[in-house]
Amino acid sequence: QVQLVESGGGLVQAGGSLRLSCAASGRTFRNYAMDMGWFRQAPGKEREFVAAISWNGAYTSYVDSVKGRFTISRDNAKNTVYLQMNSLKPEDTAVYYCAARVSGSYVYTSGYGYWGQGTQVTVSS
Repeated sequence: QVQLVESGGGLVQAGGSLRLSCAASGRTFRNYAMDMGWFRQAPGKEREFVAAISWNGAYTSYVDSVKGRFTISRDNAKNTVYLQMNSLKPEDTAVYYCAARVSGSYVYTSGYGYWGQGTQVTVSS
């Protein structure tokens, strides 16, 4: 129904930047404009909300720890969502997941019905 594939992760020094991409495909995604989100999960921790964007890009939301450093955006013509990450810190190290929202809150995993496989981001100090 909806397939999500993340890319762009890697190893970067503190203070550096990365841009994650999430390519979406599938009949459901093509037929219904979907709100999208980025989450992350560090070893031994629960998956946490990072950022979200509405289907038309008019609404965005961020967790406080990334405000002013990360920017979520989308290109609906390319069915792609981006997460630009600047001024990276070691505590940003995690597997980052892209997700498509189906209902409910933007900030809880329960609101998202489709997930990518994740991409590793490692920030060295």
